[in-house]
Amino acid sequence: MGPGPGARSVIDYALARRAALTGLQAGRVSRPEVCDASPYLLRAARHHGEPTTRTCPVCLAGDPERPKPGDPLVNVIYGYGDELGGTSGRTWATADLPTLAGRFSELQIYVVEVCAECGWNHLVTSYVIGTGGPPVRRVSRRAE
Repeated sequence: MGPGPGARSVIDYALARRAALTGLQAGRVSRPEVCDASPYLLRAARHHGEPTTRTCPVCLAGDPERPKPGDPLVNVIYGYGDELGGTSGRTWATADLPTLAGRFSELQIYVVEVCAECGWNHLVTSYVIGTGGPPVRRVSRRAE
């Protein structure tokens, strides 16, 4: 899943992902080291993850104890920004991003792929969205 129109400062982590998987296949890193999703990330993947057409590269590599093919990966999208206030760091749906981009000046978006079955997780991409204008001033409810 690539960033939408207007995204800037795009960073693709495909090479780091490939290095992690190569290290696993070569035995330089263990399965628990790469399948280390936190309980919070696994919960976000189960409840807010967006299905992908990709299968888990760790499950796909095979495990003698798991004869079935790789499990599907889901993308979990996190948004961070001062303008988000208390909602900074929460998950967002892809469909919400255009609205956020038009409403706020700058938000950092992170897309993490997760296998809820084995715990594989890797940052896929990060990018900035927003109007690029001055930050939106948040008015506290007390001031209203």
